[in-house]
Amino acid sequence: MSESTIYAASWLINPDAPPVAGGALLVRHGTVAAVGTLAELRSAHAAPVVEFPDSTIIPGFVNAHTHLELTHFASWRLRTHVEYNPRRFVDWIIQLIKIRRGLKDEDILASLREGVRMCLESGTTAVGEIVTNPALAPRYQTSPLGGRLFFELLGHDPDRFRGMLDKALAACAESNDRFAAGLSPHSPYTIGEVNLAQIRETAVSRFLPLAIHISESREEADFIFDTAGPLAEQFYPFVGWEELLMPPRHCSSTELLDRFGLLTPTTMAIHCVHVTPSDGETLKERGCSIVLCPRSNERLDVGKAPLHLFKKLGIPLALGTDSLASNDSLSLWEEMRFALDLFRNNLSPAEAFRMVTVGGATALGMASSCGSLEPGKRADFQIVGNGGAETEKVLERLVGEGAVQEVYAGGERYAGSGG
Repeated sequence: MSESTIYAASWLINPDAPPVAGGALLVRHGTVAAVGTLAELRSAHAAPVVEFPDSTIIPGFVNAHTHLELTHFASWRLRTHVEYNPRRFVDWIIQLIKIRRGLKDEDILASLREGVRMCLESGTTAVGEIVTNPALAPRYQTSPLGGRLFFELLGHDPDRFRGMLDKALAACAESNDRFAAGLSPHSPYTIGEVNLAQIRETAVSRFLPLAIHISESREEADFIFDTAGPLAEQFYPFVGWEELLMPPRHCSSTELLDRFGLLTPTTMAIHCVHVTPSDGETLKERGCSIVLCPRSNERLDVGKAPLHLFKKLGIPLALGTDSLASNDSLSLWEEMRFALDLFRNNLSPAEAFRMVTVGGATALGMASSCGSLEPGKRADFQIVGNGGAETEKVLERLVGEGAVQEVYAGGERYAGSGG
């Protein structure tokens, strides 16, 4: 069998580039070796051709914020009889903790496997995954996915926190080129201030990027500012932290994190629903990327992120689905279309397409390996139908009506895709 294969379709579309009619890519040893028209590649390379007529080749999507281990959340909720529908953000957090307390390792592993499958079948080939148990890391490494694993950190007690950090760092040391590593300080309301400086020192000394949930809810904003509201009154007593409440900080989550040097060009700020214009300026100045999760925000009724502010400031943007504890699917196609409807006056199809490709890759610090189809990058791509034959608005048609036909990760066809 040839070491190289040319894949060709009616169109090849990359972010930030015009569609290529009759486009094709040469894949060699799992890597994109060349991109152009089929005629160009055929004349320059002796390789077999796989053609997809009436279809489009696009990059595999990059889901910048996921919790794949929570994929089976809906069934767990039924099984554990914690079936009520939370009406407030804090009620949802408490429900999530109650359900997780009753799970076994095999439950998490089965849920993770399903999450990987759902990503790949919907055209996602790279993720920014939050990992609560570092022992799960090898399970990702053996999947067709790529991306970055952010090992979650939370808590107040310095000794317990140090133990959690040590386990995370041990897992980070086992990362590879396909799944890089990072740290995820969960949020300003779940980490004691005594631990924030240690996170910064560790991230800087180990060159580890950060993923942080920032200003997801009004409850968080109230808690950080004056230590009041449901997080102080319900969540902290529920997890046994009522004696650890901090004095009012009289600042926002963004300001607090910035005081401790946690906002840098390698920080992903996730959600950012309740950031202020001043917060936005800080995030821009520090070089952070923002990951929006609009369907999760809508499901949890926490509000709508100020996309117009982020665009005005020129902050790099990506999209994430979050988890199936607060979403209906792991499909970035559905997330992208929801975002276009929600932000219909502020978001174009080309901008949304960029957010799920090179925008996500850039946020993860992995733009050199994924997010677009360019020589030297991993051969992660989708074959998509419904692009149509007319040149005008081919990207708009694809974003609005495209349907995944086949998915390739690292040049290998995912067996669960296609017919």
